Amino acid sequence: MAALTQGDNLDPEKQTLLNQHKEKHFTAGEIVRDIIIGVSDGLTVPFALAAGLSGANATSSIVLTAGIAEVAAGAISMGLGGYLAAKSEADHYAIELMREKEEINSVPDTEAAEVAEILAHYGIEPHEYGPVVSALRKKPQAWLDFMMKFELGLEKPDPRRALHSALTIAIAYVLGGFVPLSPYMFIPRAEDAVVASVILTLAALLVFGFAKGYFTGNKPFKSALQTVLIGAIASAAAYGMAKAVHP
Repeated sequence: MAALTQGDNLDPEKQTLLNQHKEKHFTAGEIVRDIIIGVSDGLTVPFALAAGLSGANATSSIVLTAGIAEVAAGAISMGLGGYLAAKSEADHYAIELMREKEEINSVPDTEAAEVAEILAHYGIEPHEYGPVVSALRKKPQAWLDFMMKFELGLEKPDPRRALHSALTIAIAYVLGGFVPLSPYMFIPRAEDAVVASVILTLAALLVFGFAKGYFTGNKPFKSALQTVLIGAIASAAAYGMAKAVHP
């Protein structure tokens, strides 16, 4: 059910219908996107690094040390990237909001004509959208919200979005990164640990790919196979290059 943010006087009968009707929409898209970004890179990059170092005949302790350092650096870098991206979106919204507010105040007739044009695109006739335009002109905040959403296609961002995005991506990266590194914590020989790492990470990529496909509306099995393939290619390339340089 959509939230009524403007305190509109909705017809009681319609309000009752809305209260009784509970829509089941997936509303955690941004969080899932951040988790996908973090886990995807967290599984793949340390996996390729560990495979490459194993191919260079490094010991498990060296692989683990380098892997942990990479996970820490990667989590900070990815988290900062998520923060800056979300902050840029919020800054862009604020700039456009001020610009649209100024236009409503300085050229209200032009902005009203734009409202009419937007409604006309939906097939609404002039005699039907006329009262809507007049009603919006009497409510500046509702008018501003309408223009931001329907003219510019911008939704008001959550002010905490940047910090949440940074933390979500960073934590997801760390959790994903320790999957390919965990065998090196318990298996002294890197040659044996890399085999366990490959099996464990490919299984994790398979599960992650399936979940990613399920939550994003894509084909889960296809997504799982694609994710595993990308991880396998990355690790195989790193291992092969390390073997070629350091046979």
